[in-house]
Amino acid sequence: MDFKKQLSQALNDEIEEMSIEQLEELVEVPPNYDMGDYAFPCFKLAKVFRKSPNIIAQELTQKLEANEYFEKIENKGGYVNFFVNKKLLVEGVLNDAFEKKEKFGSTNVGEGKNVIVEFSSVNIAKPFHIGHIRSTVIGNSLFHIYKFLGFNAISINHLGDYGTQFGKLIVAYKKWGNKEAIEANPIPELLKIYVKFHEEAEKDPELDDQARGWFKKLEDKDEEAYALWKWFREVSLKEFERVYDMLNIKYDSYAGESFYSDKMPEIINILNEKGLLQDSKGAKIVDLESYNMPPALITKSDGSTLYMTRDIAAAKYRKDTYDFYKNIYVVGAQQALHFKQWIKVVELMGYDWAKDCIHVPFGMVSLEEGTMSTRKGRVVFLEDVLKKAVEKTKDIISNKNPNLENKENVAKQVGIGAIMFQELSNNRIKDYTFSWDRTLTFEGETGPYVQYTHARANSVLEKSKINVSSEVDFSLLTNEEAVNLVRLLQSFAQVVLDAMEKNEPSFITRHLVDIAQAFNRFYHNCPILVEDEEVKKARLLLVYCTKNVIKTALGLLGIQAPDKM
Repeated sequence: MDFKKQLSQALNDEIEEMSIEQLEELVEVPPNYDMGDYAFPCFKLAKVFRKSPNIIAQELTQKLEANEYFEKIENKGGYVNFFVNKKLLVEGVLNDAFEKKEKFGSTNVGEGKNVIVEFSSVNIAKPFHIGHIRSTVIGNSLFHIYKFLGFNAISINHLGDYGTQFGKLIVAYKKWGNKEAIEANPIPELLKIYVKFHEEAEKDPELDDQARGWFKKLEDKDEEAYALWKWFREVSLKEFERVYDMLNIKYDSYAGESFYSDKMPEIINILNEKGLLQDSKGAKIVDLESYNMPPALITKSDGSTLYMTRDIAAAKYRKDTYDFYKNIYVVGAQQALHFKQWIKVVELMGYDWAKDCIHVPFGMVSLEEGTMSTRKGRVVFLEDVLKKAVEKTKDIISNKNPNLENKENVAKQVGIGAIMFQELSNNRIKDYTFSWDRTLTFEGETGPYVQYTHARANSVLEKSKINVSSEVDFSLLTNEEAVNLVRLLQSFAQVVLDAMEKNEPSFITRHLVDIAQAFNRFYHNCPILVEDEEVKKARLLLVYCTKNVIKTALGLLGIQAPDKM
């Protein structure tokens, strides 16, 4: 039941000067339900009717009588407030939710459109650390949100598998590396020699020249340089995939920076043909001064390429290959200038799809113990954090529910879900400090609290031993707790759309907490498994629909919903 449309139609009968669409755009949702389900502000009508908004609101309220859709219409300070017919609301939402099940809240807004989501993009031979969690988890959630809304979503892990650091790593390996040790424990061993390189290079800067020389050899496909690089990449990927498996994340493509090495000459040719390249001490740049940006460095003086060149080549390849509607990059806010520069260069190259390349920035995550630095070897491995979360959850389960079946599996779902949920609870642009105590509590706005609500709803349904049906007396669900919960289920679809439009998964996380809290109020104040069969059937339908929405919403965040906890 589209109450907003009914309301706009009723208003249009009295306000002929505006179209139904214009009126609908003005309709607002008040901050709390005491002020109605919808509110129509009359301020824009003051010029049309040459009266004060208060008088217009008063007159409109007298003309608009309560009808089958609205049980009460009243005016308050320049607004007309509409209170929907609760039985109609509950019936419409729950019928829809029951029928659509896990598809409730989805639309086909993305049908026929390709959306690329590039996220995680870890560096080969470097630790997959807690700092990478933001891009990984935010990107994975956006991928699921776009898919849910009918887009053909493509997930890409743009591996950092190219650049001068590989020259450094080759020098470090040839000087201090041990093949067996690296095979046995790839990332920590590669990190050890990488850190040693930086320590030694401070004493002997000539090592940096050697590193640049080896990277140039790699670009020129030198056999030894290429073989070492390929090996570093293979052992690293094996390690990374173990962490992605723990997070239940899959990629459609691992095409990293190296994939574009043979595609860069074409980009440099186009830039030359368009007259965009300038010489600067032997390096090639695109001057962006007139756009209030520093120059975009395209090649160094030795001819080697940079992130800028590779990102332009990658964007063009993706447009040619996927013909994307949106090309999304989930990358830290520190890279904002870099993205502005290369997207501007793509625009200057004459490609109108530059506007569809979208940088989704996020703030930093830090630890209570302080900041991290790969060069100094001061990092916390993400895998260790996930394992610790699972262990801590196992301890909690042993204390609270020692006889739980599949204890190991539930501990993984809850422990890892807790880390992901905390990550997605924060507005992505905000910096935040990771905290164990906040993450694993079963109280308040956390993953375990929401998952526990899902398990509680499932437990009620199992105990009832009733086949839930939508053939119920909906007038039995018009009390405050039931209606407030239904309202939140109704707005789920809009929340998902808003999350997609703003590329902000925290909208869903916060809405999910609201649903869980409203469900628990309903559960405590409205006994479900009661003697009265009609009341029981009606309340079980609401439990069933809420359980499905919680599971769907957790899935959009990349989190699993255990049936028992």
